[in-house]
Amino acid sequence: MFTFLKAQAASLVASAVDFLVTVLVVELLGIWYVAGTVIGTISGGITHFALGRNWVFQASHKTVPSQAAKYLIIWKGSLVLNASGVYVITHYGGLPYLYSKIITSLLVGFFYNYIFQKRYVFK
Repeated sequence: MFTFLKAQAASLVASAVDFLVTVLVVELLGIWYVAGTVIGTISGGITHFALGRNWVFQASHKTVPSQAAKYLIIWKGSLVLNASGVYVITHYGGLPYLYSKIITSLLVGFFYNYIFQKRYVFK
């Protein structure tokens, strides 16, 4: 249970980075919200990998390249799910992109990222 709580804390930090970058890119640079979501997700993914490896799962005894390769596989799925979810909820649901991003991030974080990182990337 403690690992799950640490994973959620790491996700919260990574999500803060993700959201901050997304908002800056979309609002200040005027980039399309889906592209902003992708850029934010990349930033959050890098943050989350570092926290997951060194703090959450304490898996620094394994090599970075092998973990990074596994993380990248899972992260690509996360990127597709996040970008698609934000687009679908914003475009078809009519919600502002930030609300769509919150909903999508929570769903992907709980039902995809945590499970695959614990069982595959940092096992």
